[in-house]
Amino acid sequence: MCIFCQIIAGEAEASFVHQDKLCVAFMNLRPINPGEFMVIPRAHIDHFTDLSDDLAAHIMLVAQRLGRHMQATLSPRRVGYVVHGFGVPHAHLNVVPLMHSNDIISGKHVQVHDTGFEVTLAGLAAPNRAELDAMAARLRLP
Repeated sequence: MCIFCQIIAGEAEASFVHQDKLCVAFMNLRPINPGEFMVIPRAHIDHFTDLSDDLAAHIMLVAQRLGRHMQATLSPRRVGYVVHGFGVPHAHLNVVPLMHSNDIISGKHVQVHDTGFEVTLAGLAAPNRAELDAMAARLRLP
């Protein structure tokens, strides 16, 4: 069972922003900027492109509504939406508060070595559960 399925089953912790019968949204453990969260289907579907049109539209609508609330609450310059499909083999839409034009392809992800560079999460802050829960509470729709 993937970690996202464990979260949905209540077997792993998450800081939820939204829950309904089709999807959930919860805080990213290694956000590019504070407030980043992801929206995932409850059903285990690996590739975002394998979602039904109705489910993909529902996930985007949830992300859009939460993104508007993020804009009003956190005042980022932009709200970005990213589907890359890597990390966890369970479809997910990342919703990212953007402060700079390069936040999505962030230098925070890159470590330079003598022989080249490495893309890693090591440069991203890892908020503790209390911080994640507090941010999730701020981002929930009233």
